[in-house]
Amino acid sequence: MLQALTDKSQENVEGVVWLKLYKGSVQVAGRRSSKSLYSLGHVTFEEDAVYDQRDAEGFIKLNALRLRLAARRDGE
Repeated sequence: MLQALTDKSQENVEGVVWLKLYKGSVQVAGRRSSKSLYSLGHVTFEEDAVYDQRDAEGFIKLNALRLRLAARRDGE
């Protein structure tokens, strides 16, 4: 079942990756894929039709929830 999950999750993974190898470390130097979800037109904090800036408020609140709960637990 684990192999089937891995196979299914990788169906759309294809492309080319360039790596930099230096003294036992590896760093991604570039990548290209015809199935990439990255879009230069959507990586903006300006107004567009894809991303609603108000969504960030909910994300920030949810992400900070663990910090607020920890502070409450610790009496701060």
